[in-house]
This record gives sequence, C-alpha cells and structure tokens, in this order.
Amino acid sequence: MKNVVVIAGGNSSEYVVSIKSGSYVYEMIDETRYNKYLMLLKGRDWHVVIGEKNYPVDKNDFSFTKDGEKVIFDFAYITIHGNPGENGMLQGYLDMMGVPYGGCDTLCSALTFDKHTCNTYLKSFGVNVANSVLLTQKMEYEVEEIIEEVGLPCFVKPNADGSSFGISKVKETGEMKAALKKAFEHCHEVLIESFIDGTEFTCGVVKGRDMELVMPIAEVISKKEFFDFEAKYDPKMADEIIPAPIPDELTDRIKSLSSAVYDILRCRGIIRVDYIVRDNEIFMLEVNTTPGMTSNSFIPKMVRAMGGSIRDIFTKIIDDSLMIR
Repeated sequence: MKNVVVIAGGNSSEYVVSIKSGSYVYEMIDETRYNKYLMLLKGRDWHVVIGEKNYPVDKNDFSFTKDGEKVIFDFAYITIHGNPGENGMLQGYLDMMGVPYGGCDTLCSALTFDKHTCNTYLKSFGVNVANSVLLTQKMEYEVEEIIEEVGLPCFVKPNADGSSFGISKVKETGEMKAALKKAFEHCHEVLIESFIDGTEFTCGVVKGRDMELVMPIAEVISKKEFFDFEAKYDPKMADEIIPAPIPDELTDRIKSLSSAVYDILRCRGIIRVDYIVRDNEIFMLEVNTTPGMTSNSFIPKMVRAMGGSIRDIFTKIIDDSLMIR
C-alpha cells in the first residue's frame, strides 16, 4: 500500500486549529487502502506521531525511520492553515521532492493567500469584490484618505493570514489606528475593505479526474458582530444553515461563480469560497485553499448535508494524485 501522510501544524496563529484539522483528516483517510501517518510541523521541527512517540522527518528525501526501517512518503495531504502550508511554501518543497499532494499547487496557494492580489486578479475576470486599500508597514498614509476610499464602517485585516485573526471592524475614524496596529501584529501588509451590509454565504468545491462537486451553500449567521475566529470555531457563536434557504436562482449563481473561481485560479483538491450578498448582488470575500477540516468546519458539514462521504472524497483526491484507478 502507498504511504500517505497528513501534515498539520505550521508557523502561524492557526497552529491549534490545524492540529484539529489534521487529526480529523487522518481519521477519515481509509486505512484499508493506504498506510497513513500524521506529521506535525513547526519551524524546522518536522516529526511523525505514532502513539506516544515522535519520529523526526528526514527532509532530504521526505521520509522517517522507525525500528530501523525507512518509510518514504508517496503522498501528502496538507492541513496547515497559514504559513507554510497555505501560502505555497510547503507545496514548493513537495514539488522539488517529487511528492504529489492533495490540494492547490504553489502558484495558486501563493496567489490566494495574498487576499489583495487574489481579489485584484479575480476582479479582472469580472468577479465582484469589495473596494479595498492595501498598506505596508513602511508606507506613509492618511487615515482620512483611506476612509474616503473605502467608507465607514470598514474592515481592517491582515492581508495574508486566515481564520480572522487580527481583524477589526472600524466604525469611527478614531478607531482606525488601533485596528491597523492590531492587524500589523499578524502581517506586514494590511488590507482595509469596505463593509458590505448583507448576508454571508460560503460554498465548497472539489474537482478531479472523475469528480466535479459544488457543495451545498451554507448561510452564516454570526452571533457576534462579524464572523471572527471565535465565531468560526465555537459552535455556540454562529448559526450555519446548510443548505442555505435562498431562492434557486441565487443558489445557482453562487455555485456557478464558485466553480468558475476554481477554474480561473486553477485550483486542485477542496477549496471554499466566501461571499456576501447584498440586494441580490454577490460579492466574493476570499478563497480558502486549505479550508478548515475540524468536526465543526464547513466542508465536512456540507458533505454530510448532501449525503456524501468525506472519506470517499479524500480517497478520490489521493487516487487522482497517485493515478490509481
């Protein structure tokens, strides 16, 4: 059987969430078809966890040794949210090692991780996105000019981060500097986006050789002011309705747009696209190329809602990458 490794952890503030995602994916991978392993990564510490023991990974050939026997990985499934698993760095390493993996490639991952670049790129294809301003730490700026561009209220967020860490909703001019300081603590680039007063939706997509699946749309109703980290990962902080109770026409438009975004970005594996809908107008918020895979995450819930099997989807992704029929 092929050796499949699930890689979790990472170097960002999403480390703990990634561990939960990795544990879930590891459990869902079919052990009757593959030898499966769970690997944790943090900085230069890469190790495989088997029971209570850790086995260091040899980065020269992407392997580990147990009881004198070397195990070389045939396939990797990346569940790292943030650096280095969502921004293309780990994908680049696996490409150099010649190891197939179940998700977006280096270019797509790097592009989608940079929210401003991704939204600007998709806008050139006619995708509707919010007005925004990008700042770097060394850039001089005037708060009044920013607000004139995006209006109030607005969102201030790290340009390359996930799970809503460092995000603030700014309602008054005097709140802007504190919000920028908070966001800059997470990233050297900060994105300020216009607030769109509407309903939030999200849609999962996965495609492969014999698979093209646009999942049921979820409506997100946060019990907080906006869908922040706590609302995403604490079931008590948000209501999620799957499938979303919206007209068929709007459902079809969101699904069609999600499929188109997948193709435009040349995605692979499972992605999730987030939206705000205002007065029947769809605004894309962001593309998640390593979406959460915890028990409370959208993708597993969407698959269950449609009566599907997440295990079967993982099997198809792995077999597609390994060219197994």
